[in-house]
Amino acid sequence: MKRKTRIQPMTDVAADQDDNGYDRPSKSQLKREMTALQELGIALVDLPKDALKRMPMTEDLADAVHEARRITDHEGKRRQLQYVGRMMRGLREDEVAALRTALDEHRGVNKAATARLHWIERTREKLLADDAALTAFIREHPAADPQEARTLIRNARREQQQGRPPKYFRELFQWIKDMSRQGADDPLDAANQRPHADLDEDSEDDEA
Repeated sequence: MKRKTRIQPMTDVAADQDDNGYDRPSKSQLKREMTALQELGIALVDLPKDALKRMPMTEDLADAVHEARRITDHEGKRRQLQYVGRMMRGLREDEVAALRTALDEHRGVNKAATARLHWIERTREKLLADDAALTAFIREHPAADPQEARTLIRNARREQQQGRPPKYFRELFQWIKDMSRQGADDPLDAANQRPHADLDEDSEDDEA
């Protein structure tokens, strides 16, 4: 059973020292910390479903996040996001740190996957535009079959010229991905999600 989050009461800090003379956080520092936690909560709400499942959330925080994702009404969503922020302030420091680490790891994988996706798309364009590009690719990836590549390139060029659906265009993407994959560390596999729609119209089928 996951631990329930404790919602801490909001206290106002009137001075920088307590009655015993010890330093305590200033109002501005507390405000910055509250804002950072609120933003972290919003980042959780905005995550893809698969990534959200990997976040180390307490049970009631997870419930609040899922409810915020479900709400479509603007004002209702705003109130729910504020509630998520209060839930975040009830977490222990180690729980917040674990969430930040998991989120950073997710963002790192996405960044690497996006960069690799762009590289595959650029490589495909080079192969279609210049026969010499295949020689360079084979030199870097000697396990690749040149004849298979030439067939895919020739068919992709033909279907582009004839205005046909991009079947071989997509197969060429997959071939480049497979031939250049570095074992199990391929970020496109690790991300386990579809690329952003604004990258390339056919990419959602490519990376399947």
